[in-house]
Amino acid sequence: MQAFIENMPKAELHVHLEGTLEPELSFALARKNNIELGYETPEELIAAYDFYDLPSFLTIYYGAMKVLRDEADFYQLTWNYLSKAYSQNTLYAELFFDPQAHTSRGVEFGVIMHGIRAAQEDAEAKLGIKGQLIMCFLRDMSAESALEHLLMAEPYLAWLVGVGLDSDEKNNPPAKFAEVFKKAREMGLKLTMHCDVNQQNTLLHIGQCLDEIVVDRIDHGVNSLESDALCEAIKTKGLGLTVCPVSNRFVVQSLTSNEIRRMLEKGMLATINSDDPAYFRAYLNENLVELQREGNFTAEEIAILVGNAFRVAWLPDEEKMTYLQKLGAYIQNASIQ
Repeated sequence: MQAFIENMPKAELHVHLEGTLEPELSFALARKNNIELGYETPEELIAAYDFYDLPSFLTIYYGAMKVLRDEADFYQLTWNYLSKAYSQNTLYAELFFDPQAHTSRGVEFGVIMHGIRAAQEDAEAKLGIKGQLIMCFLRDMSAESALEHLLMAEPYLAWLVGVGLDSDEKNNPPAKFAEVFKKAREMGLKLTMHCDVNQQNTLLHIGQCLDEIVVDRIDHGVNSLESDALCEAIKTKGLGLTVCPVSNRFVVQSLTSNEIRRMLEKGMLATINSDDPAYFRAYLNENLVELQREGNFTAEEIAILVGNAFRVAWLPDEEKMTYLQKLGAYIQNASIQ
């Protein structure tokens, strides 16, 4: 089963580019940019990854970004992730990035965009892995800042597929950003928002995503299972749910395998993703393998979860079909022990 999972053609829809910053690259960039990390070795840095809730994670997460300074840094970060994803048979990836976390440190918006874009183009040309970019707004910053960055992105619209909303959810509901997301929709961008596991007012926030923002997808969204009405609305709208098992385990001490199976039983389009793999020490393959073991998922169930990612990807239908045909051919020819 592990080999079956690892060799499957896959798509990743919920990965934060800054969350792929491996300790070794952190140290290399810190040396290059003459930045003090406060740790002597990559192993010492990993040992400091002591997360117990979303705010404790975010403190370490944002602190680590200071090593990213120029186009070459953003290129290397993106290239390293796409190379790793390709090595795990990920054929397509939608990448989140947080420009406010960089412009607030004095990094120009164009520096971020050009570095990421160059790596995407090289990875597609040299490896065959396609990447698309989703610009996220930090929900613990103001709606005015979000709008400012959306306007910064106008010259780069062709390089973006959508916008998202992440960071600390407490007291930062989706409705706070309604006008920004309306403007993004008018600019032709797809919309998604984080509804993290077990956050304050989570059902209210999911409802706002559906009714006020009218999102095209929901990131995480496990708590929707607490409301039959929300589940039915998500199913009726055909919205994907980008669930991240290993990162969930840091919050609820479980990969949420029972909840993911319930989503499948309800006909909801759950997908499996890696979130911040450098910090949670698990990329897409590891998330799928650990989930399968915890929940004893069948090969058919794993195939549905992997197929769902292609089904709800922000791609033209013909491209989705091409990927799904590759997945179907693989499953048909696979031998599962």
